[in-house]
Amino acid sequence: MFSFLEDRYEGMSGQYMGKTWNNLEFLLNLYEVQEPRTIIYIMKLWEVLLVNYRSEKAARKHKAEEKRSSGGGKQFTHKVQG
Repeated sequence: MFSFLEDRYEGMSGQYMGKTWNNLEFLLNLYEVQEPRTIIYIMKLWEVLLVNYRSEKAARKHKAEEKRSSGGGKQFTHKVQG
């Protein structure tokens, strides 16, 4: 049921914001869900976990790209004799 909901992303950064819940009532009726409150509760818990996971993954990727673009954080010292 969760996978039928549309994903929502923030415009500029493309960060994952969660699901669009507009069609949920239709889906609950279509599949004749007996305990919609329980299902919605579980789905919202899963959404929080998914948003946090994708946010942390994006942050790690961004940090790795920054590190790579700055030379990997390696500093080289050269001894010049003259």
